[in-house]
Amino acid sequence: MNKTIMGDFLLSSGPATEYADKLMQYGQFVGSWDIDCTWFDSTGAQTQKKGEWHFGWILGGRGVQDVLFVKGAPPENYGTTLRCYDPSLDAWHIVWMQPYGREFVHLIGRKVGDRMINEGCGYNLTQLERWSFTEITASSFVWRGEISTDNGQTWILQQEMRAVRVSS
Repeated sequence: MNKTIMGDFLLSSGPATEYADKLMQYGQFVGSWDIDCTWFDSTGAQTQKKGEWHFGWILGGRGVQDVLFVKGAPPENYGTTLRCYDPSLDAWHIVWMQPYGREFVHLIGRKVGDRMINEGCGYNLTQLERWSFTEITASSFVWRGEISTDNGQTWILQQEMRAVRVSS
């Protein structure tokens, strides 16, 4: 199957009408974003890089998929997230993967106030992961990736991405 045919089956032009309001919780991010990424190590040292984050509708408008990468990274280092809304839970099933780094994360996402909070476990089963979309506007947002090694009692910030929408 070539890329065009695969894209025709996978990609959608907008949200499914049945749950459009709920689907817009992540649908608001559809489009392209420039990102400033900061990683924090256990000593407090920071590493910063620029990147891109692209979101689009998939699977008949019932999900949102993204592709995320830092500038200059080869395609095999890209990561992708699948997000599908589950009306029986009023929540999102979220799977992030970066096969090259052998990283696979499974989360459940919910709208909490004006934030999107995603919690679950990643490739290290001894810790919890929490990913938060915060400070959301039509043209920007902040994403934070945190871990907990004490069952959610405390959280350690590992990564922060500040995103600005790319004009179309």
